[in-house]
Amino acid sequence: MNVSSAKKMSIRQLFAPALLALAITPLAFAAQAHSHGDHEGQGPDRERMEERMEERRQEVYERADISAEKQAELNEAHAEHREAMQSLREEHHERVAEILTEEEQEALRNAMQEAHEEYRGKHGKGGHHDDHRGEHADSE
Repeated sequence: MNVSSAKKMSIRQLFAPALLALAITPLAFAAQAHSHGDHEGQGPDRERMEERMEERRQEVYERADISAEKQAELNEAHAEHREAMQSLREEHHERVAEILTEEEQEALRNAMQEAHEEYRGKHGKGGHHDDHRGEHADSE
């Protein structure tokens, strides 16, 4: 292996996580927005979305020339992260349910939806960074 190919591998290894993050970020935001309306996260739409996310992840791995072994490790890390986030969301929803009554939760959901719609009206559909409607108001 010459110095040039060693640099290329280093650069690939350096940028692979960033490329992966860029490729799946829009899907992650879509999944987050979708999960607010579907507490269980089940159903055919969710399954199709997860399949598309997996396909995109695999495409990025191939583009970045990630070995099969490292792909498996990354997929495991992704699954662990997803499970941890789901657990954290559930804990948060339980905490919110302890703090707010059903009526207050509904009022908060409505207020957040209105604020979201106003934001999208001002900034267009690309305002996914503020797409947190119902985040604090969802109850189990």
